Amino acid sequence: MVTGTPDGAPRLEHKGYNRGLILGLTMAESMLLLVFCLLLVAAAMISAERNRRYEVERKLEKAEQQVTSLEKRRAEQTAEIVLLQSKVVSGDLSAADKAVVGKQWRELVLAKETLDSIVDEGATPADLQSLSKVAAVLKEHNIALAAAPDEVNKLLAGNGGGNGAHDWPPIINLDDAKKNYFQSGSAELTGTFAQLLTTTITDEIASNLSLYGANIVEVIGHTDEQPVAREKSNLDDTIINAMDGKLPVSSLQPADNAGLGLARAIAVANVLKASPKLKDATILPMSAAQLILPGDTVTSGQRGAVESRRRIEIRVRGRTAPVAVINAGTTLPADVH
Repeated sequence: MVTGTPDGAPRLEHKGYNRGLILGLTMAESMLLLVFCLLLVAAAMISAERNRRYEVERKLEKAEQQVTSLEKRRAEQTAEIVLLQSKVVSGDLSAADKAVVGKQWRELVLAKETLDSIVDEGATPADLQSLSKVAAVLKEHNIALAAAPDEVNKLLAGNGGGNGAHDWPPIINLDDAKKNYFQSGSAELTGTFAQLLTTTITDEIASNLSLYGANIVEVIGHTDEQPVAREKSNLDDTIINAMDGKLPVSSLQPADNAGLGLARAIAVANVLKASPKLKDATILPMSAAQLILPGDTVTSGQRGAVESRRRIEIRVRGRTAPVAVINAGTTLPADVH
């Protein structure tokens, strides 16, 4: 649009030319973009619906096949029943047919009587299904179902299972051969070992405490016979504070394997004491030094670094006698000295 000016020069009118723009697009372009987005959404919905339809059709086809199979089987059984009925009515049964019918009838009656007796004792069909699975497992191991109670008792007695008066809790053995639980010559735990203690091992200890009615956890540190490369030990000055958590375990400096085993036991015991799951248990660190081989035998001398001997054993037991706390200055009875 051209308009006049006071001085008579022509001037173009630009007002209104930018109307109808959205993000730099005209109304027509914006509508085309909107329609395109709607088409994409519609295509996605149609594709999802098509996939659902294919899945339903597949399940329906499978169900129809199963129904067809069942119908065929029912028809075959019906034909057999009709044939057998006709023979019974006409008396045209052969000796073999009569034997088969008699045998099946006796088996059916016996099965019903057995089922009734089992139900009377409080068993359910679900119990029978579970028993069949147990029987299958026993069969894989060549164990007769009738002998299962004796075999289970032997297994529990051999593994320390159960909670009888003469059962022993299992020992948790954590050897250093594969996991590298400790830094070499040190009582500091590796991150992997600390995580294992706070999860799997703590859960296993708590389970054993509950199962056996125990309240004492013994943590025993074992070492190999490799000499400790340190001349002086500071355990006499630091061990109690380290056990109470007032000093870090890294402050312990043992000068022999007995001290190293005890320092490592304290490191493990401190982690276990921090677990709420073991709050009611007394955790006792101990050292077996380099004396005990795996398998509970005393060493006759085995020099050098042997990773399988560097281990932590964790045992649970009950408190067998009241704890007498003796303070400094307390006079002991004559028979205690």
